[in-house]
Order: sequence, then structure tokens, then C-alpha cells
Amino acid sequence: MKNIWLLGLVIALMTACNKEEFSGYDMPFVRISTETGASSTTVLSNVRNINTYVVTLSSRPLTTPLVVNYEIKVGDGLQTGVDYELVTTGNTLTFEPGVYDMPIRIKWLPHTVDAQKDNTLTITLTGNNQNLALGLPGNTNRQRVLTITKQN
Repeated sequence: MKNIWLLGLVIALMTACNKEEFSGYDMPFVRISTETGASSTTVLSNVRNINTYVVTLSSRPLTTPLVVNYEIKVGDGLQTGVDYELVTTGNTLTFEPGVYDMPIRIKWLPHTVDAQKDNTLTITLTGNNQNLALGLPGNTNRQRVLTITKQN
């Protein structure tokens, strides 16, 4: 009787270890979001903050550096040095092998904005040196663009 229980336990353990695990998306991609994962956010005009926006690589480990290009478009209601300052300079981020998150930092300055103007700052991923998908997989390209709105 003891041997039957032991045999049953061994069979149960062997079949339980045969489960398939989710290995993530098949297609590697790069996305941009807030630190909480949002595609858009609001910054109040009366604060002085350095905010971090995160470009994330979702991929199996890479063996060569990934260079991601991005552009920043500023609405006509915002002025550099008055409303914000770019802490992260340039328009590329380099992901060395083993790195999966890179920051884009913006210092927001206290300054009242004109509500009739375009008070957005938009960061758009524009390309990379390994032709990975930009934004979340699927037709929507969500999180290829991050929109930040400054409001009173």
C-alpha cells in the first residue's frame, strides 16, 4: 500500500511540472509611460518637480545595445525655461544588454498657463536600431506616445 502511494505521488509530481508558463509577448517592443504605466498625465502649474517618464524594453535579453530615438513636441502654451526644463538631453536612449528601463526626466517649473493655448508636451518614440515594435503590441500602438498636460 505504501508503494502505491509513493508511485502516485511521483506521477503527480512529474505531471504537475509539465505546465506551460506564459513567456511574455512573442514580439519584442519598446514603450513609454509614466512611472505608474499611464499613457497620459497632468502636471499642475503651481509645482516645482522633476518627473520621470519611463521608456521600457520588453524583450528577451539582448546581446547588443538598443538605441531608441524619440522626439519631444511642445504646444504653443509652454515655454522652455519658464514652464519646464529638459533634464534628460538629446533625443536617444541607449539600453545596454540587461537594461530594461531608461528614464526621460523633465523639471516642471511653477508658472500659470493660458488655458486657451496648447499646454501639452508630447514624447513620441520614433525608432530604434533593432527595428523593435514601438508601443504595445497590436493595432493601437498604445504607449508609443506619452502626452503630458500642464494645467492651472
